[in-house]
Amino acid sequence: MRFHIVTLFPDAFQSYLHASIIGRACKEKKISVKFYNPRDFTKKKFDRVDRRPYGGGPGMVLEPEAVLKAVEKARGAKKAEVYFFDRSGEQFSNAGARKLVKKKVADIILICGHYEGIDARVQKILKAKKLSVGPYTLTGGELPAMIIVDAVARQIPGVLGRFDSIEEERVSSSEVYTRPEILVYKGKKYRAPKVLLSGNHAEIEAWKRSRGSSTAGIDLPGGGAVS
Repeated sequence: MRFHIVTLFPDAFQSYLHASIIGRACKEKKISVKFYNPRDFTKKKFDRVDRRPYGGGPGMVLEPEAVLKAVEKARGAKKAEVYFFDRSGEQFSNAGARKLVKKKVADIILICGHYEGIDARVQKILKAKKLSVGPYTLTGGELPAMIIVDAVARQIPGVLGRFDSIEEERVSSSEVYTRPEILVYKGKKYRAPKVLLSGNHAEIEAWKRSRGSSTAGIDLPGGGAVS
């Protein structure tokens, strides 16, 4: 799966995309991520891409031409799905991530807004699907784009190594424990639940359900809304 990200700040992605599971997925070419900076598609080299909004108001708006040209470059002759982050958009979820993988969508274009947003004609021209990743507003679409890449990538076979590593496919709990069995902190002892050390899988699964219920079919939280 190939992700094409239109953003003014491609450097914001680098540390995340080169680390841990996502970094390994890129290295093993299970996914690829390319960036398209609208600043590279201005009429004049080094020209600005943010403009004063018609009708007045605070902040600046990203001009349509540079963003449209960046998307054209990303799309090329490929059949790609285009997404535009917006508070009013469809709430993104694990179900949505799984759907993209099952549809075998090869190319996904993510348009990251910034400042006061992008000229509204861009979304209309591209017929881009609006997405929101949570009930709050961020300063730009870069974090939501990272969330989409992460949520979709982990659904791709082989990215997590084992199928049962995907939380929504197993019984889980928000309470997890590891060694030591008894943690001593500031004179007090904190013991891991005995049932988890019992080896009785039926009792362990029942305990997990009682502490947080099965996550199978449930969309786990993660992500924020954008403008």
